[in-house]
Amino acid sequence: MRLYDFDKAQAIQFRDLIQHGIVDNKFKLNLSSFDFIEARNCNLIMGIGNDDEGIISADNETFYCILSLESYKKMILLLEPFCQKETKAYQYLYEVDTPIDLLFAPAGTW
Repeated sequence: MRLYDFDKAQAIQFRDLIQHGIVDNKFKLNLSSFDFIEARNCNLIMGIGNDDEGIISADNETFYCILSLESYKKMILLLEPFCQKETKAYQYLYEVDTPIDLLFAPAGTW
């Protein structure tokens, strides 16, 4: 799964959503409910699990990113370079042995 077409300000918003929504308040985040995120053919919901399951789906339309609290904290650190300056770089946001990766690519390329 790819999150793309972000600028620095939107990267900061995304990082802050994870920090305040998931890490601080333990909420589930439905990414399509945020104005700066446009869903394309699917929806991603992020939430905390006891273990890192990665991204899973039963219907290939709604996807759930289930990671431990520690993995979300690591994700925030991985997002930091995108919050510092505009870049065409990309970053995988977790390392879980599952068929679906989570790619953060602000410029849409990798």
